[in-house]
Amino acid sequence: MADTKRLAFSIIQFLHDQLSSGGLSSDAQESLEVAIQCLETAFGISVEDQSLAVSQSLPEVFASATKQQTATQDKTSSSSDSPSEEQLAEAEHLKTDGNNQMKVENFSAAIEFYSKAIQLNPQNAVYYCNRAAAYSKLGNYAGAVQDCERAIGIDPNYSKAYGRMGLALASLNKYSEAVCYYKKALELDPDNDTYKVNLQIAEQKMKETQSSPAGGLGGVDLAGLLSNPGFMNMASNLMNNPQVQQLMSGMMSGAYGPMGGATSPGAAAAAAAATTTAAAASTGGGGGDLSSLIQAGQQFAQQMQQQNPELIEQLRSQIRSRPPSSAGNDEP
Repeated sequence: MADTKRLAFSIIQFLHDQLSSGGLSSDAQESLEVAIQCLETAFGISVEDQSLAVSQSLPEVFASATKQQTATQDKTSSSSDSPSEEQLAEAEHLKTDGNNQMKVENFSAAIEFYSKAIQLNPQNAVYYCNRAAAYSKLGNYAGAVQDCERAIGIDPNYSKAYGRMGLALASLNKYSEAVCYYKKALELDPDNDTYKVNLQIAEQKMKETQSSPAGGLGGVDLAGLLSNPGFMNMASNLMNNPQVQQLMSGMMSGAYGPMGGATSPGAAAAAAAATTTAAAASTGGGGGDLSSLIQAGQQFAQQMQQQNPELIEQLRSQIRSRPPSSAGNDEP
């Protein structure tokens, strides 16, 4: 019973301290006063009973208990999360297997090995950085960026992670960001010729993008479009539209033959690609000798955008810049 009264006294003392600290509204102060009176009545004690005071105040006791609990949790978590010696050795073995797969250009298999190594030891920056290289080889630059971010988070002084981040960002046409990461990579590894070359390329691409955001028709992969069944089907459907046929016939002036119903799907797709490309290029202001083609292409692109707006944006993206060079990408 004595311990119960001491606890009640500590609570009352704590509530009195809250009243003395100020900053409480009048309603809050009134509520605390009522609570103090109720506790004194229930336990038959008063704040004047200093014989019930303990060496530590209630907040001090609480802080001590919380600190001990946190330390225990951290210790338990640390012991359970730390990989064993066997797991560390297995992770290194998996990394080596991944590196071997990179050498024979089996990038998908390399990713699997690196991912398994990460599961065993998720605090190794090298595993993430190596997997980023494999992602880049497969064209998954977004995945490469994420893995480079993880590697840098683990080891902020890991130059190779900055270099591979620069490569991935450059491949995503984010040249200004790529320049920043290449500079950081060179800051950490100033004698690395690969970083120097890639930095120069990224800086040049950045200047070209700023001076000429759209560069004509050369960046469009027409062969890829013509091998796309979805594009072929859409182009053929559009070419069966009488208004489109009339527009195409007048625009091309016989270059693709009569634009009637006998037009082959391949020719229709080629014409559709050319005119859509012209419309996309017009956002950057095409040359004077293409002005009529661009004007007609804009009209035609409106028809295509109703069916597939993503296609127009894809073509524009292809036109704005060619894929950056991956020269100098160092293997794991």
